[in-house]
Amino acid sequence: MMSYMKNAPVSLMLATHGQLRRRKPNLAVLPWGATEAHNQHLPYGTDAMGAERVALRSAQIAAGRGARVIVLPTIPFGNNAQQQDQIATVHFSTTTALAILRDVANSLKRQGIERLIIVNGHGGNNFTPLVRDLVLETGIFIAVVNYWQTCMELQQKLFGDPGDHAGILETSLMLHFCPDSVHMKAAGPGKRNPFAVAALEQKGVWTPRPWTKIHPDLGAGDPHGATAESGKQAFEAFCESLAKVLVDVSKAKHLP
Repeated sequence: MMSYMKNAPVSLMLATHGQLRRRKPNLAVLPWGATEAHNQHLPYGTDAMGAERVALRSAQIAAGRGARVIVLPTIPFGNNAQQQDQIATVHFSTTTALAILRDVANSLKRQGIERLIIVNGHGGNNFTPLVRDLVLETGIFIAVVNYWQTCMELQQKLFGDPGDHAGILETSLMLHFCPDSVHMKAAGPGKRNPFAVAALEQKGVWTPRPWTKIHPDLGAGDPHGATAESGKQAFEAFCESLAKVLVDVSKAKHLP
């Protein structure tokens, strides 16, 4: 995978110290996902794989446009407090996520890398209060990109309702990434049961969903009709959108 210098990868996992020393990155990208059930047809690693692939491809594009960017190893676990009845689901509490992010930010700052973008692949991860605190504490620039919330016009055109979790969008992306891991015959309809207390359905009211009760097949959104081609189109659009952010942040003289 080509980078901002000949033969240098954008992935920290593949880069050598000599490559990084010759042209030091000024922007780090941290993919962060989760490991959890996705309906009955997608692998547990869907969120982590999506974040990693979007981050790496976006960084590759951005590096080709002059961004000095490096992609850190993916964090595979996220906030899964309401999915603890799902087999082998590991939950990171907010305090754990804060501790990890703090250590990453401080490590980068000590090395003079003071720009960090989190590529979030899991809707249950809420980085807003963490980033607010760490920007104040460390003084570095931190931004969060929820790539599945970008390119909404294209999503509407391709999918209609992309779904909230393991719906047609995620299923299409996975058909593009790794079709052998998608088991469409097992897919449920992704229907949502309402809360027992009707008032909780009002806009402006929020409480965590007891996932298995609200989403009996563990999906949210109908995955049927997903295709690898639509997944490829969405993936390329997400990567172009993120690449622009990476280029602008890396090249900016002053942030934000």
